Amino acid sequence: MIIFSIITLGIYALYWQYASFKELKNYSGTGIGGGLGLFFAILIGIVNVFLLPSEIGSLYARDGGDRPVTGLTGFWVLIPIVGGIIWVVKVQGWLNKFWVAHGAPA
Repeated sequence: MIIFSIITLGIYALYWQYASFKELKNYSGTGIGGGLGLFFAILIGIVNVFLLPSEIGSLYARDGGDRPVTGLTGFWVLIPIVGGIIWVVKVQGWLNKFWVAHGAPA
């Protein structure tokens, strides 16, 4: 995700947010969905930094597990350079683990 975002000058990051929010809403029936997620990404991107991990954590909570990421995960981006990388690794990692646990190929 990070490399594609750099190569495409940030366009892939917008698509990734759209697709992630859309998948979350399609699966759970709750959340903001892809359209609103893209809207926030374009106009007030900082919102998604907190909202996406919150929605991922909610998926785990609905399954009866602990929330591995929450809205507070968004504070990682406040650490220059490495904070954004840590945020992406945590958010994408836990999202991948959720999908694999629910039948997606590893």
